[in-house]
Amino acid sequence: MINIAVLVSGEGSNLQALIDACRNGSINGKIVTVVSNQSDAYALQRAHDVGIENRTFLRSNYANNRLMDCAVADYLEQRQVDLIVLAGYMKILTEGFVQRFAGKILNIHPSLLPKYPGLDTYRRAMEAGDREHGTTVHFVNETVDGGAIVLQAKVPIFSDDQQTDVVDRVKAQERQIYPLVVAWFCDGRLCLHSDKAYLDNQPLAADGYAAE
Repeated sequence: MINIAVLVSGEGSNLQALIDACRNGSINGKIVTVVSNQSDAYALQRAHDVGIENRTFLRSNYANNRLMDCAVADYLEQRQVDLIVLAGYMKILTEGFVQRFAGKILNIHPSLLPKYPGLDTYRRAMEAGDREHGTTVHFVNETVDGGAIVLQAKVPIFSDDQQTDVVDRVKAQERQIYPLVVAWFCDGRLCLHSDKAYLDNQPLAADGYAAE
């Protein structure tokens, strides 16, 4: 069984979806730890409530980002983690961390990458007059939000929408597609090779898997 670590910074809705999927057997893996860079993240309480080990690593306790990431990486290796799932982890990972776990880090980003990497994706999409937005699950590489795309989900933006309306639609999709992609990885169906995502030994398109 695959050992999973989930890295979080906030409320943890995607973490909860992953916990639920592991518990109902949709994911053939076990969340062995939840790690946060914020001591007040509600996601830590979610982990505690179901008996999952959790740890906090604060940037203020380390001289620089590299040393913090080294400490996190050492801890994850001690827990024999096979897959790292970023679920709202609001910290840019250092190059050394990414290289240490190459092909074993997944992230979910609230935009249809390569559109709108970085922050404020909802505001940017709505200010640009976009008629759709969405979310992307991708492998992590050294470029922020630049790794190989695995799966995307689109939602409409209506003319009378508030930003919260779009956020709610995107988050609903995230809770569906993230557990699915993690399940693919845990079942050995999904992998990264030469910075390209493969599903069932077939290379995925630049914008990820698309069901017919």
